[in-house]
Parts: sequence; structure tokens; C-alpha cells
Amino acid sequence: MNAIKLYHFPLSGHSHRAQLMLSLLGLDPQIEFVDLAKGAHKTPEYLAINAFGQVPVIDDNGTIIADSTAILVYLAKKYDTSGKWLPADAAGAAEVQRWLAVAAGQINNGPARARLITVFGAGFDPKDTIDRAHAVLKVIETHLDGREFLAADHPTIADVAGYSYIAHAPEGNVSLQEYPNVRAWLARIEGLNGFVPMPRTKAGLVV
Repeated sequence: MNAIKLYHFPLSGHSHRAQLMLSLLGLDPQIEFVDLAKGAHKTPEYLAINAFGQVPVIDDNGTIIADSTAILVYLAKKYDTSGKWLPADAAGAAEVQRWLAVAAGQINNGPARARLITVFGAGFDPKDTIDRAHAVLKVIETHLDGREFLAADHPTIADVAGYSYIAHAPEGNVSLQEYPNVRAWLARIEGLNGFVPMPRTKAGLVV
């Protein structure tokens, strides 16, 4: 069996989610660099595997999965023999799904979008975006009071989905100094066996 192919752009937090999950599961993918700056994600060849022209995508020996959270679900269901990354019970699975929705919604519209402004020059309103980022961080800070992870008493794909853009929020001028529970949660993820970081840029706040 060939290695899983990961179509990847290193500065994409969405792409980092997939890379991180693969590493946490002990999987060594074949990295296919997608040069977003040169429009590689809009070529006919790439659009044939993801019509939305986004990273990441994985190709698991002919099974093509696009979308970062879909990839997390797929990898957990197929390769996690412990069953902990995506709980099988109804309540546990629902709690994970709730935080996947937060990652796709409030985190994407706050910390991720703030970083798009400073790193990639996206034309969003900085104040509104930073306000949105702090709104979701305040909720997560309260949620993590007395908890080590977002959805269970152990790490799940919910934590992987939330990590990348929150860890890099300062690059979007979103300070994490007021969120000690969030910073402790980030440190716990960074301490997991198999953790791989996302490259940092020089944009935003000095941390």
C-alpha cells in the first residue's frame, strides 16, 4: 500500500490540521506541495480532485477526501484503533461535532480570518474580525476552565480542528495573553506525541 498523499500548503491552518492528524496517528504522508501563490489550486488538474480549489486534500490509495474536518473524521475512523480521537457513543460524537462546527464557523471567521488579513492581505475589516476572534476565545477560555481538552477528557479531532488558527492568532493581531486556559490547552496539544508545528510568519504581534 502506498503512503497517503497530502496536498498541502504549509501556511494554511486548514492544511496543518490534516498534517497534524496524520502525524498524531503515526502516519507518514507523501507531501504534495500546492503553491497557492502561483494558483496551483486553480489548475484543471487540481480542480479535478477538489472542485472548490482548496487545500488540504488527501488521496488514500484512490480514496479522495477534501475539506480539513472531513479529513479528520476519515483518518480517525479509518486509522485510530483506540477510538478516542472520534468517540463512537452518541453524546461523545455530538460533542466533537459541535466543536468541529465552531472550528468551521467562529474560529474560521475570527482568528483564521484575522490572520488572512495580515499574512495574505485579505480585504476583511480588521476591527470586526479581531472582535469576532476575541468573542470566540472568551467562550473557549470559559469552556476550558477545569477541562484539559475541548470535547472529552482526552484529545479528540475537535482539538486538532481548533488548534492551528488559535495557536497562530497573534499573527492576526489577536493576543492570547488574556486567555490562560487557552494557552495551557495549546501547550497540552503541543506536548502530544507526534505533534508537528505549523510554520510561523513575522506578521502580527510579537510573541
